[in-house]
Amino acid sequence: MKPDSRIPTEASPRDLTVEDSLGVLTERERKRLTKPSSERAIIATLAFTGLIAAFMQTLVTPITPQLPLLLNTTASNATWILTATLLAAAISTPISGRLGDMFGKRRMVLILLVLLLAGSVVSALSNDVLVMIIGRVLQGTGLGVIALGVSILRDVLHPARLGAAVALVSATLGIGGAVGLPVSALIAQNLDWHFLFWLAGLLALVALVLVFLVVPVSTLRTGGSFDFVGAIGFAIGLVGILLAVSKGSEWGWASPVTLGMLGGGVLVLVLWGLFELRTSNPLVDLRIAARRPVLLTNLASITVGFAFFASAAVLPQLLEAPTSTGVGLGQSLLIASLCLMPSGLVMFFMSPVAARLSAARGPRTSLVLGGIIIAVGYALAIGLMTEVWHAVFVATAVGFGVGFAYAAMPTLIMHAVPATETAAANGLNSVMRSLGSTVAAAVLGLILSSNVVISAGHPIPTQGAFQLCFAIAAAVALLGVVAAFFIPRREPAYRSTSIPQAVGSRA
Repeated sequence: MKPDSRIPTEASPRDLTVEDSLGVLTERERKRLTKPSSERAIIATLAFTGLIAAFMQTLVTPITPQLPLLLNTTASNATWILTATLLAAAISTPISGRLGDMFGKRRMVLILLVLLLAGSVVSALSNDVLVMIIGRVLQGTGLGVIALGVSILRDVLHPARLGAAVALVSATLGIGGAVGLPVSALIAQNLDWHFLFWLAGLLALVALVLVFLVVPVSTLRTGGSFDFVGAIGFAIGLVGILLAVSKGSEWGWASPVTLGMLGGGVLVLVLWGLFELRTSNPLVDLRIAARRPVLLTNLASITVGFAFFASAAVLPQLLEAPTSTGVGLGQSLLIASLCLMPSGLVMFFMSPVAARLSAARGPRTSLVLGGIIIAVGYALAIGLMTEVWHAVFVATAVGFGVGFAYAAMPTLIMHAVPATETAAANGLNSVMRSLGSTVAAAVLGLILSSNVVISAGHPIPTQGAFQLCFAIAAAVALLGVVAAFFIPRREPAYRSTSIPQAVGSRA
């Protein structure tokens, strides 16, 4: 009988702790990594890389209304420029995480940055919608560098500095979008829109060079072969569900296409799950994913993703709506983007605070606190809608909460899975956040588009629509708090009885 590669052996390091993974490094690498200056450079590089990848998600937001005209296409076709990026990120993140666990996380980060760079150049040279979609797909794959970066930190940093570093790199998912949005708006208003993609390409190139020069190789590997069947099944199932959710309002929620996509996606994922339980080298180890700390953290991640996207979807519309409706605040796109920037800045500055709280009280406490802050922020938003500073306050409160939650989630995941599966597990957690954001876009978009008043020939959401969106976001955040309360206070520790041999070569 062929041995199961999931069983830890000296040649197959499956259950390493942080300390064990440091022991796998060469003596020269370990001495260099114990220097705080070297570790700060690694953290800064991975955080910068995460910011760039997250920036790609909001890169085209300022020019979205003009895309049909700019690309000489229909509004329906233009929406695929956003949808394709979302799908590419959701599919590639867990797959690149698994490949990183097998063949080297740094190697996969470099590959993803090359794809991001290629996608930026393709989009910058494009005036055709199909070519633009291809470029945006390549850009979307880059989001996987955040989960990989968190896993690299576990492999190469001293445990004493790990918590704050993980909190910062994890928070870049929110920081990059919030801070990058006004930059995109400024460029879109003053320069040719192609400069957005040339800037993205330049940033990707800088990140590529920095990762190659600064980030060391983690020689920690997992054995086995790549699960191609599982990867294809996961992609098909996830695409079906995400397309149904993101396109349901456009296709019709009761249309055969939407129902077929949703039902087919669910069916494929059920069959995929059965297959994953029976294969010796699964893309996602569902037995580990079903453990209570991992499962509940992923469920909470969906709610945090929903709540975070709600601020990005609802507040700009409130800020930009004309004052003639009695609800809108009449601000430009640039001003609206600047109003959301404090949300990202708060995430950046709160990440070390969240890390210290997690170290003192446990990451579950940070996740619960983050959810409560988000819920309170949205509850207050129901009555705070009449001034620009109200929107800034709500965005900042949500940023506080998301900062605590994003800092806690990867720590909870890493405490509950073997060291050789952190990239794949963090990748799946990122997918859960994306799923929450996609559901938020569909649900809140439907509410805002169904309850409108007409101003200057344009439909504008009513006050009740905005208030309902805030109430739903608060309720979803509270559901995340409930899930977090059931996460065990102490997760099982993984430790092998001996230091395994390193698998693989320098990447």
